[in-house]
Amino acid sequence: MVKAEIQDSGIGIPEQDLGKVFEPLYTNKAKGIGLGLTLAQSIVAAHQGTIEIKSQLGHGTTVTIKLPMGVRKGDGKS
Repeated sequence: MVKAEIQDSGIGIPEQDLGKVFEPLYTNKAKGIGLGLTLAQSIVAAHQGTIEIKSQLGHGTTVTIKLPMGVRKGDGKS
């Protein structure tokens, strides 16, 4: 398993919004269209991985992506 963490020190995401961030067309940004995290989750899932977001208001957000190593789609070989 390969694990990548992306962390910022921004304003964070309110707890009540964390469950919505992967929903298509959900955004709280004036110029956002709400597809970025939806697409990211789809791409990671297509590679049998996971994506998780943890956030704390006033302290930032951490996105963790986990992907399996050495798995080739369709052939079952490592």
